[in-house]
Amino acid sequence: MLLRCYKHLTWSSVICLDLVSRIIFMAIVKLFRALRPKFGLAAQICELPYDVLSSEEARVAANGRPHSFFHVSKPEIDLPEGTAPYDAAAYAKGRENFDRLIDEGCLVQDPEAHYYLYRQVMGQHTQVGLVAVSSCEEYDCGVVKKHEFTRLDKENDRVKHMEALDAQTGPVFLTYRADAELDALFAKVACGDPKVDFTSDDEVRHTAWVISDSELARFIEAKFSSIPYLYIADGHHRSAAASRVAKARGGKAHSDHFLTVLFPHDQMQILAYNRFVHDLNNATAEQFLEKIQGVLSVSEAPAAVEPTLKHQLGMYLAGRWYALEFRPEALNSKSPIELLDVSLLQRHVFTPLLGIQDPRRSRRISFVGGIRGTGELEKLVDAAGTGVAFSMFPTSIEDLMAVADQDGIMPPKSTWFEPKLRDAMFCHMLR
Repeated sequence: MLLRCYKHLTWSSVICLDLVSRIIFMAIVKLFRALRPKFGLAAQICELPYDVLSSEEARVAANGRPHSFFHVSKPEIDLPEGTAPYDAAAYAKGRENFDRLIDEGCLVQDPEAHYYLYRQVMGQHTQVGLVAVSSCEEYDCGVVKKHEFTRLDKENDRVKHMEALDAQTGPVFLTYRADAELDALFAKVACGDPKVDFTSDDEVRHTAWVISDSELARFIEAKFSSIPYLYIADGHHRSAAASRVAKARGGKAHSDHFLTVLFPHDQMQILAYNRFVHDLNNATAEQFLEKIQGVLSVSEAPAAVEPTLKHQLGMYLAGRWYALEFRPEALNSKSPIELLDVSLLQRHVFTPLLGIQDPRRSRRISFVGGIRGTGELEKLVDAAGTGVAFSMFPTSIEDLMAVADQDGIMPPKSTWFEPKLRDAMFCHMLR
């Protein structure tokens, strides 16, 4: 860790030297002056993250809604159809629309720096997170831990979007090992009057509070300084892009930190990330079924299979559901990465039986968020008239942290977090 930190002694050597002097790195989260929706306007402005839906879906969602943040996060919707999201005109349009929301008083920046609290309620699930800015230097040094590779084209897109807006408008979703004192404090804050409280179209309730008490703020900062690591749950491209912008700007102004919402690990909700393979690698359904019976325990199921335990799978093939389970001999590894169900499926089925060597690049595989349900898997297979779909048991947050603690990289599309954080609930100005 020390060597990694020394490698990055560039634009913010003072911060990194302080980290080195402490030997044991601890998380630094800071107050900031959030740009937020004017009271009463959050429901009209805040939207799902930019990468959750297509340009066409965003265009429909924002139709007739001039304050929708999709005009900023998906600005190609305001340009002629066919304009690429990566087109320079799109970034310029995003800045124009962002400035319009500010000039019209729809988005207002707080005069003083604060921490904020963000609660989401989705059905029976509740999660309460701290909104703050985290250190780009700590991201570079490995205090903020990653578990995914990033794609350069997506990184470049986020860099251009941040540079065009001179702001970070979509928070990175972080988690940390739960702390009872922080839990108690946040529960107390959440008893007060919220500044934001609305229910979005997907029936998720979003509530936010401003933590204006300076004594509470000092307590929060001190508590996080005793937490050794933060973990990226969602937002690897946004955090990587923020780091690049910080380096390019030499850490000036507010570019040395990036927008984050931090949730305790025991409040995280991870749904399955299911798989659909478009063909059977030149095998018939009967031949494939025979092959997979040679490597997994297989039994026909009377209805759609939603696994209830790790190492269980569901398979939809030729109009029928099957319950699958990895055999004990497949579970003899001590590596947390190799014991992930997505890794086991790749190693025992996708590579040897379906001929998919690299799921990151293969066009023969589609990843289906568990929020869509098993019905979506049936629809895909039935529409194709071939192929096979697998329903997965969700990766646990403990598995994610175990992989990240070993500086490991999880297979693509291993986790699907719900509910999604809303863009524009809080923005971090770099100006």
